[in-house]
Amino acid sequence: MNGTQNDSRRLFGLTVRKNAHPDMRRLRREAGDPTLHGNKFWKSSCLTMDYLKRHPLRKGARVLDLGCGWGLGGIFCAKEFSADVTGLDADPSVFPFVDYHAELNGVTVKTWRCRYERVTERDLSRFDAVIGTDICFWDKLEAPLFNLTRRALRAGVEQVVLADPGRSPFRRLAERAEQKLGAEYREWEVRRPMKASGCILVAGATGS
Repeated sequence: MNGTQNDSRRLFGLTVRKNAHPDMRRLRREAGDPTLHGNKFWKSSCLTMDYLKRHPLRKGARVLDLGCGWGLGGIFCAKEFSADVTGLDADPSVFPFVDYHAELNGVTVKTWRCRYERVTERDLSRFDAVIGTDICFWDKLEAPLFNLTRRALRAGVEQVVLADPGRSPFRRLAERAEQKLGAEYREWEVRRPMKASGCILVAGATGS
């Protein structure tokens, strides 16, 4: 794991490689570039981590990280809460980046190739919490994510936490979840260690 200090950043206790880092270039050569926007660190991950820092999961929680990309939200949960984390993505080319960052941060994350609409209520019953960051970027993703959130609550998942920079498909998803599922939808801003702003949707145990 070579590179310089400028090729990495520290976020909420995690070391995260930048795309310029030699290891990231190597992984892209070996795995190919991810096709569903899982090709870099997304700043909304800071919103997820900041929210969970303020509203912690219980130790050892079983966490499903939807559309995990590099898996940083799940890796944060594994490191901060000793969570048993599964990173789900439809694009398997992201999984080498998940494995790399998990090892870099001293944790283990399982991976699962699957699309949102194929995640069943029975699948979801194996988890205590579901998280997702920057995953509702197309209009066509709004319905599958609403339905998955509803299935998760029916399956007994304690909490669903989704974060986004504030795109219109996500806001429609959040408003629908507020009306139909009793979810909370709030603006969220982080100033350190990186400036980020957007929205958090919390369904289930909403905290205060």
